[in-house]
Amino acid sequence: MTLRRVVESVLGRGADDEHASRTDAGASGSEDAAADAARPARASARPAPSPDSGPFEEPQPDDPEDFAGRVHGLVAEIPPGRTMTYGEVAAVLGSRASRMVGQVMAHSGGTLPWWRVVRSGGHPPLGHEEAALPHYEAEGTPLARAGTVAGYRVDVERARWSPEG
Repeated sequence: MTLRRVVESVLGRGADDEHASRTDAGASGSEDAAADAARPARASARPAPSPDSGPFEEPQPDDPEDFAGRVHGLVAEIPPGRTMTYGEVAAVLGSRASRMVGQVMAHSGGTLPWWRVVRSGGHPPLGHEEAALPHYEAEGTPLARAGTVAGYRVDVERARWSPEG
C-alpha cells in the first residue's frame, strides 16, 4: 500500500463510518425512520480514494495541501541532537493528528531522520529503541535513564526543538 493510499484511507475513514452508523440507526425501525430516509445523506468530507485516481505521486514537502509532504518537510528540518514529539509535529502543522504523523513516518522508507521524532515521554519510536540509540549518541541528543526495556529515553525538555525558535 502506498503512502498516499494510507493517508487517504485514514483521513477518509471517519466521515464514512459516521454516515454508515447513522444510516444503520435510521433503519432500526424507529418512528423517525421515515424522516431519516427523507433527509438527504450528508456528503463525506473526504471522498474515498478511487482506483482510477491516477498514478501515485510522492509527497512534496513544499505542497501545503499535502499533510504527508508537510510532515516530511518539518521532520527534515529538525536539527541533529534535537527532537520533537509526534504531537508537536502535528500541532506545528495545525493538526491534532499525532497518530497520522506516526503513520507518515512509518511509511517514509527511512528517508527521514525518524529518530528525531519521539513519543511524548521521550521514548524512541516503538520497536526502534536499539536502532535509535547510536543516532542519539552520535548527535549528542540529551538522554535520561528510564525503567524500560531500552533503559533510556530522550530528555525532551532539553532536546525539544521548535521551528519558531
